[in-house]
Amino acid sequence: MKLFKNLLLLFVFICLSCNNNSLLVTGLKGVNESIKKEYAPDKRVAIYDIELDYYDNKIVVSGETDSKIGYQKLLDSLKSLDIDFINKIRILPDTVIGNDKFAIANNSVINIRSAPEHSAELGTQGLLGMPLKVLDKKGDFYRIQTPDKYISWVDKGGIHRMNKGEFDIWNNRKKVIFTKNFGYVYADTSENSEIISDITLGGILKFTGISNNFFEVEYPDKRTGFIKREEAVNYESWLINLVASQENIEKSAKSMIGFPYLWGGTSSKGMDCSGFTKMVYLMNGFVIPRDASQQINAGKIVDNKLDFADLQKGDLLFFGTKAAENKKQKVVHVGIWLGNEKMEFIHSSGNIHISSMDETQPNFDEMNKNRYLGSRRYLGIKDKNIIDLKAKLKL
Repeated sequence: MKLFKNLLLLFVFICLSCNNNSLLVTGLKGVNESIKKEYAPDKRVAIYDIELDYYDNKIVVSGETDSKIGYQKLLDSLKSLDIDFINKIRILPDTVIGNDKFAIANNSVINIRSAPEHSAELGTQGLLGMPLKVLDKKGDFYRIQTPDKYISWVDKGGIHRMNKGEFDIWNNRKKVIFTKNFGYVYADTSENSEIISDITLGGILKFTGISNNFFEVEYPDKRTGFIKREEAVNYESWLINLVASQENIEKSAKSMIGFPYLWGGTSSKGMDCSGFTKMVYLMNGFVIPRDASQQINAGKIVDNKLDFADLQKGDLLFFGTKAAENKKQKVVHVGIWLGNEKMEFIHSSGNIHISSMDETQPNFDEMNKNRYLGSRRYLGIKDKNIIDLKAKLKL
């Protein structure tokens, strides 16, 4: 690092001596890019959109970032070179958001998009009761970060914003988690009463009491309603009693068979391949990375020989294009190994279904066998990218 800094100083000195401002900016852009690679290498989970330009004999740095460390590193680099510069960088969240820097998902499923507009691509989804960080605002959309660190945009109708105190109060209250695939929250203790909203697998609401065969619940925006007790359970009890076993991973996965494929989906209303694996592990007490290309970097590498011999039930299988000369590996699909004699795995492609790696089986999946890249084990593995909700509850 010291050698790099000395070389940079020499480079800047030469540029200034030659009065070559374009070379100076080029060099500083290289420094900026290095900082981005170190502190925000994946734009899906970190923001570092900072540019350097030269106007009126001054360097102008502008843009936005949520990395205070990366921001300070850039400023330190500029100051150490004794260069005049104008700072127009936004550190997110800023005054645009105000004090309400947190939010809770307020609909059964919130659609989180790649840009602040309804026509933008669906990047991921959030479930009712999901805690969120709020980073920015444009029009009627908020830039939010989910528990798996995924950053994108949701319309204002999908969330209820809170300040830190309100957010902490919500997180510390008793909750219930919905354990059926689909259902409703009712206005009264009867299925014939008015429907407050639908609710899907994994949805969470505040517990306020019990009335007959219903849980009394409260939404983030203070709406109240009732959920049938047979369709939900106390969240803390559910988590404490949860056993993240291979058998339960299989049970959760098979309970979703037939759910439709939906690009960006992570709910029982529709799931893409990594949304499916994410949901299966969520219902077993783990928050895992959002996309297949992120999931392959978590857990323990297994099946180095790519012959399926070392796999265990619950392992994640990854598919795509293998690395070649001047070409990186590209992960485009993921499934869950079922660990049976039929060499079956379950995945979301068209819909959630079971396929086999055994060419003698009627559900043999030749295409995915030919593009198999390797597998990762999550169960029993400690990894910073795999959040154990049960361990978090004990803190």
